Amino acid sequence: MGNHFKIITDCSAFQRTIDKKDLVTRIARWALLLEEFDYEIVHRSGQRMQHVDALSRYPVAIITSDTLTARLKRAQQEDEYTQSLRSMIGSNSDSDFFDKNEILYKYVDGRELIVVPRDMQTAIIKLAHEKGHFSAAKTEGVVKQEFFIPNLSKQVQNVIVNCVPCILTNKKSGKKDGFLNPIPKEDVPLSTYHVDFIGPLPSTNKKYQHILTIVDAFTKFTWLYPVRSTSAEDALDKLKVQQKTFGNPKRIITDRGSAFTSKAFGDYCTNENIQHFQITTGVPRGKGQVERIHRTLIPVLTKLSIADSTKWFKFVDPLQRILNSTFNRSTKWSPFELLRIVTSNRQSLAGTKKARKKLRALRMKKCDKILNKEGISY
Repeated sequence: MGNHFKIITDCSAFQRTIDKKDLVTRIARWALLLEEFDYEIVHRSGQRMQHVDALSRYPVAIITSDTLTARLKRAQQEDEYTQSLRSMIGSNSDSDFFDKNEILYKYVDGRELIVVPRDMQTAIIKLAHEKGHFSAAKTEGVVKQEFFIPNLSKQVQNVIVNCVPCILTNKKSGKKDGFLNPIPKEDVPLSTYHVDFIGPLPSTNKKYQHILTIVDAFTKFTWLYPVRSTSAEDALDKLKVQQKTFGNPKRIITDRGSAFTSKAFGDYCTNENIQHFQITTGVPRGKGQVERIHRTLIPVLTKLSIADSTKWFKFVDPLQRILNSTFNRSTKWSPFELLRIVTSNRQSLAGTKKARKKLRALRMKKCDKILNKEGISY
C-alpha cells in the first residue's frame, strides 16, 4: 500500500468493468477492495502473455531426488526386463539405451530418460499424477520429461481410473443423468404388456421378416406373431387380434421405435384407454422381459430351421406353446398355469371363496418374488 504499481493483463474486460458506474454486487466488492491500492491497469495482447500462461499450462516436472535415483538403481539391477535391455547395449551399437552411473537410460528426442523397471512403473506414474491430479495427457507429459515407460498411455489411464481423489472430486462433463422413473408393477394378469419387434429374419415365402413379441408382465405368457415389417400397422393388427380374445391391457410398455412413437399407435392407445409407457433410450433393461425372450427365441429358431432358414415361421407356434408351458424361474410356475388358474376362477365363482383366497395369497407371494428379483433393473 502506498506504492504505485501496474497490473498488466490480457483481459480488456477488466478495465471496462472497473470503469462502470453500476456493478454487480460481487464485482463491486472486488472494486472496493482494489480502491485501497494505487495501481494502473495496462492491457497487453494474449500473444505477449505466453510466459504467464505457461505457469498454469506447463506440466510440473518430477524432481528425481537422490533417494528415488537410488531406488531406481537397485530396482533396475533386480529387474529382468531392464537387464535384458542392458545386455543388448554391447551387441548393438545403434541401440538408444546406454548406462550412466550404473543406471540404464534411453535417448528419446535428444533427451536422456531413465528406464523405469516394471516394479516401479506404477509408483512413478502415481508420483507424477499426485503432483496435481492432472488429466491423463498432462500426467503422461510429466512422466515423459524424465522417465521411459513402455505402454505409458495405458498405464496412466489405469492409475487415473483408480485414483480415489479424482473419483470423488471430478465432475462428469456433458448432460447429467436424470432420475429413472420406475414403472409400478401390478399383480393382475393381462394388465401390462411388454411389446417389441425382433428381426430382420430371412424372408419367407409369405414375406415375413420380423416377429412381434408380446409378453404379459405378470404371468410371463408370451405371444409370437410373424409380421412383414416393423410398421405401426402390423403392430396394431396383432394387438387387435389380442383384443378379440383377451381384451385390452391396462398399459403397454415399448421402446422408442418408429412404430411405437407413431401417431397411429398413440391414437390407438388413447382411443382404447391404454397407458403407453416408452422406456428410456439406451436402457434396454426397461423392457427386459421381452429381451429375455428374444435371447432364447433366435438361437432356437436358428437350430430348428437349420435345413432351410426361410422356413423359420413354421416353428413359431410350437415354440410359443413350449415357452408358455415351461417352468419359469421368476414365478416358479409355467405361464400357462398362472393364466389358466385365474381364468377358471373368473368363469365360476360359486363355492370358490376359499380357493380364491388361497390363489390371492399365492399371487401376492409370487409378485413379491418378482419385485425383489427384478426391481433393481427397473
